[in-house]
Amino acid sequence: MSINQQNSRILHPFEYHAPTTIAEAVNLLNAHEATAVLAGGTDLVPKIKQALLRPAHVVNLKRIPELAGVREEAEVIRIGALTRLRDLERSIIVTEKLPLLYEAVRHIGSVQIRNMATVGGNLCNASPAADSAQALIALGAVANIAEPGGERAVELESFFTGPGKTVLGRGEVLAYLTVPYPEKGNRCAFIKVGRTSLDLATVSVALSAQMRKESVETARVVMGAVAPTPLRLRVVEQHLTKRKLSVDAIEEAGRIASESIKPITDIRGTAEYRRDAAKGIMMEALTRVLDESRRDK
Repeated sequence: MSINQQNSRILHPFEYHAPTTIAEAVNLLNAHEATAVLAGGTDLVPKIKQALLRPAHVVNLKRIPELAGVREEAEVIRIGALTRLRDLERSIIVTEKLPLLYEAVRHIGSVQIRNMATVGGNLCNASPAADSAQALIALGAVANIAEPGGERAVELESFFTGPGKTVLGRGEVLAYLTVPYPEKGNRCAFIKVGRTSLDLATVSVALSAQMRKESVETARVVMGAVAPTPLRLRVVEQHLTKRKLSVDAIEEAGRIASESIKPITDIRGTAEYRRDAAKGIMMEALTRVLDESRRDK
């Protein structure tokens, strides 16, 4: 039986706010306790229906136009936190300049979900399996946070503090992300293993590698659903740096990835399965990057 069949109404009372500026939203969040932020609503609404959350105040950000959209700036690509995932998927800027993010986003849920869900919501939900988080961390994204009296920037890698937890404090809103342009020679891969195509990942990997012919100059490797937060595997990155992608180097990278993660057993898979899968998808991601580099010769 679905959630809606069990309870199609929100029975918990709360005060609703619909600010039209970022400053107004920040002031509301700072003035009230027990607040919840509404972006796309694909996570928040089911949680309220199931009484997993009981906010006294709900602040809807959808009427703040500057929080949405993708645009190119001089040194970075700026992505508004309220940009819908489907808009990211369809964005020419994203498909041409950030193909890793495109691949990750199109693996999130269904088209119906992506038509409502936002990139900021996907990040602030802080699931260890959040597909957009892995890609954006691998791309070196920075989270720009509006706060009382100003704004602060945090590397997205440091944005997550635990399952369902971020660095956001009272009165703070994730406003937008900045992503540096990938350099010439950048190759990427995103691979996700799940029980079904619409399910959260059992294990996934995002790889961004700066290639020179068949060798890795630098790399950023991030895995999902294998630790309390999206996990950057620096030990794998160090192994790959300045190394030719031979069969042995790829197999060793897979072994290191498997040994470096911190998986648990849950309804989506056992810790043992996640370790085996992590090795396999790490090797597959590197093989794809290598094949792409060879085609560009």
